[in-house]
Amino acid sequence: MPSSTPPRETATYTHGHHESVLRSHSWRTVENSAAYLIPELRSGLDVLDVGCGPGTISADLAERVAPGRVTAVDAAEGVLTKARAAAADRGVGNVEFAVADVHALDFPDDSFDVVHAHQVLQHVGDPVQALREMRRVCRPGGVVAARDSDYGAFTWFPASPVLDRWQDLYRRVAAANGGEPDAGRRLLSWAHRAGFTDVTASAGVWCFAGPEERAWWSGLWADRTTDSVYATLAVEGGHATSRELTEIAEAWRAWGKEDDAWFMVPHGEILCRV
Repeated sequence: MPSSTPPRETATYTHGHHESVLRSHSWRTVENSAAYLIPELRSGLDVLDVGCGPGTISADLAERVAPGRVTAVDAAEGVLTKARAAAADRGVGNVEFAVADVHALDFPDDSFDVVHAHQVLQHVGDPVQALREMRRVCRPGGVVAARDSDYGAFTWFPASPVLDRWQDLYRRVAAANGGEPDAGRRLLSWAHRAGFTDVTASAGVWCFAGPEERAWWSGLWADRTTDSVYATLAVEGGHATSRELTEIAEAWRAWGKEDDAWFMVPHGEILCRV
């Protein structure tokens, strides 16, 4: 099971930044990926967005807190180039981007009113230390917010034995890389271990059921299964063969063509008062 893998200080990012990955990440907004945080946002707040990726959520946050500032950080410099371009295209000027490691943030104590991380803690070597750092840079009275999916709880219709294999394979690859693919259910526990005492835990879902949604979701996972860093790690780690990955990709495309196909991605969410 993924939870049997001991945490380590560093982890390999399972997804990488292939186009199929950014296709998914660039779809994310505050509304569809951080709705639980919206009541905490107001004009004039300073926000740290950890693991910002292509920056779509970061730009949304910046628009909501203007004239406050958003500092958006990611471990990969390359994706920040895309994030800067996206913010510039939207005319969002109150956001800046920088490289950072969530385990050791290069900011003074009490620097931000809101510290946010979406789909980050599942990929880091030590999520508890990451939350401690997020707490350190958050001002008293502020909030630390995190949302992570839970791969073990993904569910879909119609049943597909090959997609069952995909789910098991992804969890094994992510765990071998030092991550925790079932992070959503663990967020509350990690927050308590990080020293938070005032935590509101909740859950949210993505649901892909319409024709366009099914085509988009199945297509990006089919491409990711054969062409991304995840595919390379799966083969080089001895978890799957290239032929098996091709079979899984074909199953994704076949599932996406089913008229009654439905897919749910559950997430755990935490709001931690500092």
